[in-house]
Amino acid sequence: MKIELDRIEKPFLFELKNEQGNKILIDASPAIGGTDQGVRPMELLLMGLAGCASIDVIHILNKQQISIDSYQVQVEGERETGKDANLFQDIKIHFVVKGKVEEEKLKRAIELSLEKYCSVAKTLEKTAKINYSYELR
Repeated sequence: MKIELDRIEKPFLFELKNEQGNKILIDASPAIGGTDQGVRPMELLLMGLAGCASIDVIHILNKQQISIDSYQVQVEGERETGKDANLFQDIKIHFVVKGKVEEEKLKRAIELSLEKYCSVAKTLEKTAKINYSYELR
């Protein structure tokens, strides 16, 4: 896995690109001179968690031939205060699924993702407590 970063605007607006050429913008907080033209790095971690867990959950349900009509995830993270790095200490991830899905199967897919398969969750759980909830519509 390889990522390239180019500064495209001073002071902190960066364009990052993966090996396939997909791009994302990252910027710093206005409090330190950023301009809010990109995602902040810690937000990107939460986005990574949402994406990683979602790929797992949908993949698990698809393997069971379960049809999903709509799918959303909301993630909230609380960070430590008063420390140099201010790591995440509490993360809440909420899944909203609409379709012909049995509640027990959805719950099991989420648990498998967060406890076993999602590399982002496994990385973040070393410093943060990850709690989940779900809504089945």
